[in-house]
Amino acid sequence: MSRLFPDVFRNPAIRASMIAIFTFGMAGAMTAPYRSIVGIRELGLSDGLYSFLAFASAAVNVVISVLLGNLADRLGEYRSAMIGACIFGIAGYGMVYAFPSAPLFVISALLPLPIYGALNSLLFANARAAMQGMSRDDMVTANSGVRAMISLSWVLIPGITGLLLSGASSMLPAYLFAAISCLLCQSIILFALPKRAATEIATIDHLSYFGALRRVISPRISAHIIGVALITSTLHLNDALLPLIATGAAHGALSDVGILVGIVALLEIVFIIVWSRIARDAGQMTALAAGTIVYAAFLGLLGFASQPWHLYALTLLAGIGAAAIISIPITYLQDLIADRPGLGSALISVNIFASAGIGALVFAAGTATAGYSGTAVLSAFTGLSGITILGLLQRRNAVAPVDAEVR
Repeated sequence: MSRLFPDVFRNPAIRASMIAIFTFGMAGAMTAPYRSIVGIRELGLSDGLYSFLAFASAAVNVVISVLLGNLADRLGEYRSAMIGACIFGIAGYGMVYAFPSAPLFVISALLPLPIYGALNSLLFANARAAMQGMSRDDMVTANSGVRAMISLSWVLIPGITGLLLSGASSMLPAYLFAAISCLLCQSIILFALPKRAATEIATIDHLSYFGALRRVISPRISAHIIGVALITSTLHLNDALLPLIATGAAHGALSDVGILVGIVALLEIVFIIVWSRIARDAGQMTALAAGTIVYAAFLGLLGFASQPWHLYALTLLAGIGAAAIISIPITYLQDLIADRPGLGSALISVNIFASAGIGALVFAAGTATAGYSGTAVLSAFTGLSGITILGLLQRRNAVAPVDAEVR
């Protein structure tokens, strides 16, 4: 039984973090499928303004994540920052539902919701702090389990939300559901997450915000972030390309897209745990390289899909590869600033922003020259270039994270 349920998950702080991050994921899973519908169709935002909001919101999230991560490290505890982030989530989603208007939608997207989004890295930071004294193998397993809960929320929640809103004249109630999930997340943090004495983790030198930012953007850290971002950008590219290829070159229907995404998300949950075991045995870099190669193979073959069954046949490769790419880099990024759990975990948000930017550039360049199918092949090479960079950095020992192979 212990092999099916590793002992690391019996740690109360890690178990509570897993439940809390599931409820965090619920808010995004409830609203993301309907965000553009609410913003553009129901509240009247232009396509250009909506696109700008998406970019600006991600940029604010990066700044806030670094700020809160560094602040939590200085305070020596993450509970207060997490509770505050939940309050902003309740307010951000609640104001859109209670007072639906274009100005409030913009305000919500630019301040309260990016602050709530920082809760993602704070929860990982809190879990990382709870891992003090654990072996690296257990750290990888714990991070994989926490990350799997976000995938689980995306498997379960969109369908439930869609069922609840079927036949509704407005998608705004999704924002009410999200506000309730934020309240639930706050309750878990307040009542289920064990309190930690500040002195247990407030043993590091204080950094100013700009000092923390300089550390994040230092050449040595940035080189690793670029490598990881090139790999994780493939996930963003697939999100954009799969619907277009499915309904275009593969001659499928929109309904196929939803089914394919659901199948892959379900496979991710299973293979996240599998990859954590592979990382324990073979090493973190070896596992990430293998997962990247599998996902690159999926993207390359996606570029040649011409029938719906081709897409369904590729879901196994997609699920296996994606599971590695969404789980293994978490520990890798945290290890880049291992002495500061909050700041190190903020690199997760930095990576999300950087990978989205790289994905947008590759998508624009690829579609302008090679079409959607050609861009899928280009995306495969993007991921492979990222793992090549990390391999070179690892070989040169340029602030490379301590790998499980070095034992």
